[in-house]
Amino acid sequence: MNKIMDILFHKEEYVPKRKKYTMNFKQTLAYMESIKNYGIVPGLSTIKKLCERLGNPQDKLSFVHIAGTNGKGSVLAFLSSILKCAGYKVGSYHSPAVFYDCERFQINGRAISKKAFCECVEEVKNACDFMVEEGFAHPTPFEVETAAAFLYFAKNACDIVVLETGMGGREDATNLVNTTKAAVLTPISMDHMQFLGNTPERIAAHKAGIIKDGCYVITAEQEPDILKVIEQEAAQKKCSLTIVGRAQKVKYGLEKQRFSYQDVSGRRFEGLEISLAGKHQVENAALAVETVGRLAECGYPVSERQLCKGLASAVWQGRFQIIAKRPLFILDGAHNEDAAKKLARSIRFYFTNKKIVYIMGMLKDKECEKVAAETCAYAEQIITVTPPDNPRALPALELAQIVREYHPHVTAAGSLEEGVEMAYLLADKEDVILCFGSLSYLGRMAEIVRERQENVHTEKNMHVGKKA
Repeated sequence: MNKIMDILFHKEEYVPKRKKYTMNFKQTLAYMESIKNYGIVPGLSTIKKLCERLGNPQDKLSFVHIAGTNGKGSVLAFLSSILKCAGYKVGSYHSPAVFYDCERFQINGRAISKKAFCECVEEVKNACDFMVEEGFAHPTPFEVETAAAFLYFAKNACDIVVLETGMGGREDATNLVNTTKAAVLTPISMDHMQFLGNTPERIAAHKAGIIKDGCYVITAEQEPDILKVIEQEAAQKKCSLTIVGRAQKVKYGLEKQRFSYQDVSGRRFEGLEISLAGKHQVENAALAVETVGRLAECGYPVSERQLCKGLASAVWQGRFQIIAKRPLFILDGAHNEDAAKKLARSIRFYFTNKKIVYIMGMLKDKECEKVAAETCAYAEQIITVTPPDNPRALPALELAQIVREYHPHVTAAGSLEEGVEMAYLLADKEDVILCFGSLSYLGRMAEIVRERQENVHTEKNMHVGKKA
């Protein structure tokens, strides 16, 4: 009884006892699914209590923390790849998963094993259960996932962790960290307005909240009002602020892109190469290069050769990603106005005078009308789909009604498979199929296209065999 009273009145910190792990992968996924009803709750009080019960694993790590509206994942991919090539043990955490559940937690580009995932989530679950017994709120799915990521990286003694915010910054669960070496801000625009506010300045204030006392701050080019917010936050925290410059000698391409860049210290890099497509990826790569320069000043040096190798080998799924040819089939996670503008810019640049068929799937809380307004002019035909297994999914028929205001040729598909078949019927071998919108369904689309290609290949071989 005295033991219980000591814990309840915080005289003794609870640390979960080590015990045999019992959850398998299927049970772990079922648990993660079962807690989705706890929704999204901004703020750090719950994640703080949760991580205290896990021994504060985040305090054993150093971080590059990334916030912004678009480009966070790409910058994370570039930085993780560069630091890995420099010989560091690099953890990386991003959300949501696009292709498979374990991809969110990676060390040196390798996803967490199913066994390790189960073990980390089970430890977090035990701490959550104890919190509920104490009378505290159950952590949200993102808080559970974030705590599990911290636990995994700490157990594996990562040299540095590249950490992407889930939403916003200041009240995002990832912002529990206090050992940030560099706070990186990608372009900021309107997003998640119901949580972050309805003006660019309010949203910028949330995202700039990842800036910690004395860390390096590196930002992409921003609108003047947004940059002012970042400057004020950096000054208040006594941080050195770097604003990324323009890349030079840029040669764009779908499979390779090259550029040169001079960082703020005057160091010049010639012939840098990336394999990520999209005009905006050069800007994201420049942000990564500048960040690497600041990290060198706090104990993480990277040679020019390692930088070049890391940029060239970086991979990021679902961002203007070619998954099939003849016709080209491209996946892109453009789900808000700013991302749609960048997607439209890439379409104009790469596919002028090309016939393009769209497949669009969106979530209810995204800027569907603005995305349609920015992109619809470049399509010959648009197919709408419903992202599956997502309570926030906008039904294909409702999305079709929105899109029809901007384009006369719109069809709602009954399933993702039907949408893919319709697109292939409409597109010739020299055309383009562009699937975009919510990241949540792009992984399944990639599977459908791959399975279709395998079936077509098998049928061709059978046909050739019959002729022989």
